Amino acid sequence: MQEYDVVDLKNWERKMHYEIFRQYENPRYDISFELDITSFYQKIKSQNLSFTLSFIHAVATAANEIEAFRYRFEDGQPVLYHKISGISFTYLNFNTELMKNVVVELKDDSYEFVLYAKKIAQEQKAYFTGPLGNGIYQFSCIPWISYTHISHTDSGKKDNAVPIFDWGKYVERDGRKLLPFSVQVHHSFVDGIHIEKFAERLQQHLNEN
Repeated sequence: MQEYDVVDLKNWERKMHYEIFRQYENPRYDISFELDITSFYQKIKSQNLSFTLSFIHAVATAANEIEAFRYRFEDGQPVLYHKISGISFTYLNFNTELMKNVVVELKDDSYEFVLYAKKIAQEQKAYFTGPLGNGIYQFSCIPWISYTHISHTDSGKKDNAVPIFDWGKYVERDGRKLLPFSVQVHHSFVDGIHIEKFAERLQQHLNEN
């Protein structure tokens, strides 16, 4: 079971911001930006690994390093997870053109995670396997088109604070591979500055791996 701490609202510096945004009709918002995947793409392909699963590992690792991305609601209360270890991603059945939702555990080692997640995805028969829970990061991609903006369906659950990460088809510009990327977050916990910090950490991971 994943561990978390219940937030002490009385002494939480973010209390006012948290309470204001929680009352909004739609407290979630999306931001799209580009990532430079040039070196990351070359390394992944040279190792004959799945780009999608390798990229998911990099994103989840970076997100875990930013505290704001680990806040959730549990029984109506804000909590901070020590680590988000659940990964939910879509996996397309090319024969039916229907996607299935796969839930796996995040591994520390990228290579181990890619092989493990690929095996689970290929063996899973069901399209959906039940409620996702809170201790996850959610992923989806549209690798056939490059976009400048994306929006998501809304379940209407205002306390759903699970971040959603998406990306599209990369474009080549000035000899670099640039990937359109977007993140949806809950404004009670995540502001623009936190997304900036996340984007910086993610780009560092992509450059280093």
